[in-house]
Amino acid sequence: MSAINHFLISLTSYLDSQQIELVKRAYYYAETAHGEQRRTSGEPYITHPLAVAKILASMHMDHHSLAAAMLHDVIEDTGVGKAELEEQFGVTVAQLVDGVSKLTNIEFSSREEKQAHNFEKMAIAMSKDIRVIIVKLADRLHNMRTLGPLKSEKRRRIAKETLEIYARIAARLGMQRLHIEFEDRGFEALYPLRARRLKAAVSSVRSKQKELVEHIKESLDNQVQRWNINALIIGREKHLFSIYRKMELTGEKKKRFRDITDVFAFRVIAESIDDCYRVLGAVHSLYSPMPGRIKDYIAIPKINGYQSIHTVLNGPQNIPIEVQIRTKEMDEIANAGIAAHWLYKSDDDGSVSHSRARRWVKNLLELQQSAGDPLEFIEQVKNDFFSDEIYVFTPKGKIIELPRDATAVDFAYAVHTEIGNTCFACRINNRSASLNQTLENGQKVQIITAEDRRPQALWLSSVKTSKARIAIRHALKNYQQQDAIDLGRRMLNRTLAQIGVCVDENVAPDHLRSVFEELSYKNIDELLSAIGLGKQMSTTVAKLLVPERADEISTHVESPLTIDSTDGTMITLSRCCHPIPGDPILGVMSSDKGLAIHVDTCKNIADIRDNIEKVNHVNWSPNVQGEFPVDLIINVESDRSLFAKIASRITEMGANIEKIQYKEQDPNRNILRLTIAVRNRVHLADILRRIRGMRQVEKIGRDKN
Repeated sequence: MSAINHFLISLTSYLDSQQIELVKRAYYYAETAHGEQRRTSGEPYITHPLAVAKILASMHMDHHSLAAAMLHDVIEDTGVGKAELEEQFGVTVAQLVDGVSKLTNIEFSSREEKQAHNFEKMAIAMSKDIRVIIVKLADRLHNMRTLGPLKSEKRRRIAKETLEIYARIAARLGMQRLHIEFEDRGFEALYPLRARRLKAAVSSVRSKQKELVEHIKESLDNQVQRWNINALIIGREKHLFSIYRKMELTGEKKKRFRDITDVFAFRVIAESIDDCYRVLGAVHSLYSPMPGRIKDYIAIPKINGYQSIHTVLNGPQNIPIEVQIRTKEMDEIANAGIAAHWLYKSDDDGSVSHSRARRWVKNLLELQQSAGDPLEFIEQVKNDFFSDEIYVFTPKGKIIELPRDATAVDFAYAVHTEIGNTCFACRINNRSASLNQTLENGQKVQIITAEDRRPQALWLSSVKTSKARIAIRHALKNYQQQDAIDLGRRMLNRTLAQIGVCVDENVAPDHLRSVFEELSYKNIDELLSAIGLGKQMSTTVAKLLVPERADEISTHVESPLTIDSTDGTMITLSRCCHPIPGDPILGVMSSDKGLAIHVDTCKNIADIRDNIEKVNHVNWSPNVQGEFPVDLIINVESDRSLFAKIASRITEMGANIEKIQYKEQDPNRNILRLTIAVRNRVHLADILRRIRGMRQVEKIGRDKN
């Protein structure tokens, strides 16, 4: 009997005759389309699509998915187009095939760019039909099983991509069997020598441990029976790549081979959720549990639908015993993940694994839409895949999944982008906390927002989720654009004020349009932004707007620009001289960066101080508020307790210490350099006076550039 006929007969266990006929037609259509094409191994190409369909059939995937598996390389490798497939097999099959197909008609500058664009295309297709990724995973699995005939470089490239992307997607979708096979096959292809040595070492250790494993299993079996619980206990072995990864970790998390293989693992399959908790009590009464090592994923399932109780016991001779407790259905979902939706022939799109998978794909699409380009998108996705999860709660009890070491800012963006963009404080377990504080499992987080708040660039260094990172960058870019427009408008109106004109009130719209078009701008906002960014002189624009009075407009504007805030992106305080309210200041225009504020005596602007095109007269607003960094240099007598006394006086005066440097000048004298945050010059003078009064302080002053 031919391979296809044998396969079609096997489908009768769960598909009807009409559905099987569609799969059969797809096979023969693909066989004709691929013609004489062969795989690198020399086998007819059609053996690959058939093998992919068999993998999907083992998951009981529907007839559309099986037909798409048969046809999945037709668009990419033959002259057949999507429209022709749609005509022959319907819209659903054609869309699945197109979603899996790579982009072939576009030239890319690098292999990485091609990979990124193909992944982006697949992600968009996944958002419309989750089966796209399941077909793709089956395709990749068969390719991994048949890497042998390929050249070494290509094997390594495919293995690396599989470990970085497809193994992680399988894990995210709860498809544990695929996840483990991807990792082990990827490891063997990428590091063949390491894999062989580790495999031999593991085999040797397990043969020595066999008797002890059997003894522990028998003890667990007897204990469960004593509690009158029907359950199946299975010895569970860690797969090769997970052992290798734990050995490769750095710092305190790095483990020796012996530490990993000395841990014994078992899985208990119970008949009901109630029995799962009874099993937990039974094993805890046999061996004492390790504190803090119990995780209840039945009460709080993972994002991919995984449910199980995990506990670690102190076994004989203090050997750690890892136990997973779950029902049979939970075990199937843990292994099949999203595919269990079809395995159980569920028509319920609200099933746990399916709804969570759709939520993940929705988040993936949001990342794609907000990322700058496909390369950024795929890098952010890779980062998200590699993170362990924690689970925290909203004040209303909703569970939010985040990567380990995520902050309250990550939480805010996970709830809603607008909450992230307007947050300024938080409460963790009903206590005030910093937005940058790292969250822990089980915490309740409340975010406090205000309409006038905006994201801070400093958040980018602490957030862990791609969603937060991309949203912050996107918001900052938008704010920068608006800030540039606002600054440009202020500068243009300040120039026009010489002749009593305002761009928003005294210039006719048609004339305004002719001016920005003459200067090659699309609209007035683009022109104002160019002024704010220092790309366009406000005097040039002003003379074009009012040409009849151009002679009255001077390049040197006497009226100063008022600095009332530094929260925006286009007005910044220069780090070289740290100006604070009360200091005489100048504003220096820098292309693409806006207006930088310097102390008027700053050495860095000495050469351009008289350049009227770059230097603007600016003044502090009487109402300016905020905290402003200032550098201090203090010469003190050598005294170990002195710094604590100085820090105490600074804090008492309502200032914060941001940075400290300590240098020994000689055995009797030291130099302290501090950066503190003050409100203005008066506040600074009060602090200097307070510290100068200390006996051990010989000299104190600002460390100016």
